[in-house]
Amino acid sequence: MSFLESIGYRTRDCGTALEALQIMNEEPVDLLFTDVVLPGDFNGAQLARAAQEAHEGLAVLYTSGYTENAIVHHGRLDVGVHLVEKPFTRDVLARRVHAALGLARSRR
Repeated sequence: MSFLESIGYRTRDCGTALEALQIMNEEPVDLLFTDVVLPGDFNGAQLARAAQEAHEGLAVLYTSGYTENAIVHHGRLDVGVHLVEKPFTRDVLARRVHAALGLARSRR
């Protein structure tokens, strides 16, 4: 998360999807940045759905080593989601975070 911190965002790292949900229930969060594939019982899309149900307007940005076409075509994510493919640069991440936050704010 040092990339995000280096461009001015405060971050929280989580070991599991359940830990992420707990943190989001304890403090305000503007953006969920999650891998598509997670350890444990939730994948990234399931985490995002649960988080967005509890926190209307929450922005979500996914990351993955898989290409966007592979993820969308295999049903892992909905078409039109915000995704930054690994490996990414700080500049690419900054643009994707900005876009995801902007879209979430425009829907509020």
